[in-house]
Amino acid sequence: MRMHVDRRHERVLALVQERGSLRVTDLAGELGVSVVTVRRDVETLSGQGRLVRRHGAVLWPGAVADRREREAGHAGGAPGRPAPVVGMVVPTVDRFFGDMVRGARETVEAQGGRLLLGLTSYQPEEDAAQIGRMLEGGANGLLLAPSWQEGLPSAAQQQRLRESAAPVVLVERWAPAGSPAAELDRVRTDRAHGAAMAVRHLADLGHRRIALAVQESVHAGRIRDGFEGAVRSLGLTSVPVSPSEGHPASTGTRRLEATLEHLADAVARDRVTAALVHSDADAIALVARLRERGVRVPEDLAVVAYDDEVASLAEVPLTAVAPPKRAVGAMAAQLLLTRIAEDADREREALPRQHLDLLPELRVRASCGGGAGGTGGPGPVTRAAP
Repeated sequence: MRMHVDRRHERVLALVQERGSLRVTDLAGELGVSVVTVRRDVETLSGQGRLVRRHGAVLWPGAVADRREREAGHAGGAPGRPAPVVGMVVPTVDRFFGDMVRGARETVEAQGGRLLLGLTSYQPEEDAAQIGRMLEGGANGLLLAPSWQEGLPSAAQQQRLRESAAPVVLVERWAPAGSPAAELDRVRTDRAHGAAMAVRHLADLGHRRIALAVQESVHAGRIRDGFEGAVRSLGLTSVPVSPSEGHPASTGTRRLEATLEHLADAVARDRVTAALVHSDADAIALVARLRERGVRVPEDLAVVAYDDEVASLAEVPLTAVAPPKRAVGAMAAQLLLTRIAEDADREREALPRQHLDLLPELRVRASCGGGAGGTGGPGPVTRAAP
């Protein structure tokens, strides 16, 4: 027999009061009704001030007040004005992510908040564990760079994010249009634009046959898209993309050897005169190995690296696409702090969801030879010291 709505509301209130907070899906399971029904109940009860709605969850008002008081005391804030606690989950603090974490921390601390950091070492199963630890540690919101296989979330991973009890901002990640996770806020660098900017720079220097050597990673597809789109729009000769293997955190010898063979063959057979190489470390290794094959940089092959972590330290300093790493972390943290403030003030009107793409810049060095004369096309171009 179907439970009367008033009785169901009483049961909802009793369960949430008993446990402090519950996910909407768990609450639906307890009551034996649909998620849609529970959401409708929660909306009614929160409108009466008897419950607090959060993203995919419902909280008892007393639990919210207790948590805010604890957070204010921890951060030395005044009662009623809790300091934000931000949980940040990233695969590593090496390479791109170190600067991104620093940007996020500076932004959070500037507003009197605290950043909690969790590392997953590119292990997808660690994402949920780290997120749980962040929330248990009192995080009001989450900055997430999940270790999604091939850069895309599974249906279960997306649903978990959508049902998070705290607001979520994706960092350097994206979800397909129409999927649940695509409705989340996100901040990322526009890697397709960066690749296209590199191709335009090389084309401005007179190169018509440009190769791409891309390390397999969650960003490889976007780099390929930008590269191939620029080649088409500029009317350049298309050449085969290099083979790529391996985990995003690896620099396997087998993959590097395959890329070396590809570039050496491209110069000799396809008359390639320039290449975009992801990442910096691969570019430095490949330039040295190509020289052993008689291919000189920049005389025989102009090279642009992607990431600009160590490109300036190469024997021939490498022109590089430089993502705005620190700015990504800072802007993602600011967006999340806005969401946390909206959660804390139910009278405050929520801003629309945001997908922010930050454009990289091109730092011109010696590896393109005549680079001092190139314009680099649309987007910032800087002349970096050798």
